[in-house]
Amino acid sequence: MSKIAVFVLFFVVILNEASVAQKDSTAFLKLQYISGGDTLPYRFLKPRKVDNEKKYPLIIFFHGAGERGNDNEKNIKHIKDMVTNNGNRMKYPCFVIAPQCPEKLKWIESYNSEFTARPAKPMQEFITLLEKILKENPIDPSRIYVTGLSMGGFGTWDLIARYPNKFAAAVPICGGGDEKTAPKIKHIPIWAFHGAKDTTVPPEKSRKMIKALQDAGGSPGYCEYPDVEHPSWVHAYKDPFLLTWLFRQKL
Repeated sequence: MSKIAVFVLFFVVILNEASVAQKDSTAFLKLQYISGGDTLPYRFLKPRKVDNEKKYPLIIFFHGAGERGNDNEKNIKHIKDMVTNNGNRMKYPCFVIAPQCPEKLKWIESYNSEFTARPAKPMQEFITLLEKILKENPIDPSRIYVTGLSMGGFGTWDLIARYPNKFAAAVPICGGGDEKTAPKIKHIPIWAFHGAKDTTVPPEKSRKMIKALQDAGGSPGYCEYPDVEHPSWVHAYKDPFLLTWLFRQKL
C-alpha cells in the first residue's frame, strides 16, 4: 500500500472516530416532563444500540444547586463526560436520566437532613417521571442506580430512603441524609464521597450517615479526599473503579 493510501486510510479512521465522539457528546436527548402546569426538564441517554429483547441498567443523576434552572443543559454538566465517554458507553451500555430542578427549589425540603413524609415538589415530579421511563424502556428493574452531588447528594440519600427496595446501589457525593433512615437502607450498596475541606456541605454530613449505617449493620463505602473542598465530584466521577463497582451491583 502506498504512503498516500496509508495516509488517506489513517485520516478516514481519525475522522470516523471524531464523528463518533461528536455524536456521543450530544447523545443526551433533551426532553420535558409536563404534569398539570409544571414542567420538569430532563436529559435522557440511551445505549448506542438498544436491543428490546434485553434489559439495561439505569443511572439516575441529581445535579447540585448551581445547576438549577430550565435550560436543560447545566443538569448534565458534571456527569456528561463520564457517561458519554466512548469506552464507558461500549463497556457499560445503560440508560441515564438527569432531571433539572427549577430555580429556588430543591430536591429535598431542607438541608437540615430531616426526612419528610412528603417529597419536595421537584422530587415528586421526578418520581412520577421515573415510573413512566421504566414502563416505556427496556430497563432492568434490578439494576437501577442513583447518584448525585451536593444538593443532588441530599436528593440521593432522600430517594433511597423513600424506596429502600428499588435501588441496586447509590453514590451520594458531598451530601447528607437523615441518620434515622439508616436501618431501612443499610442493605443498599452505598459508596459515598466528600472533601475533607468542604465548607459548603461539611463532611460531617457524610460521616454521620456512614456511621449510622455501620451502627445499623451496613457496610457502606466512603472516600474522603483530605485536600479537597466542595467539588469532590470531580474526583469521584474520575475514579477508575466507580463504574466497575456500580455495574456489579444488582438487587
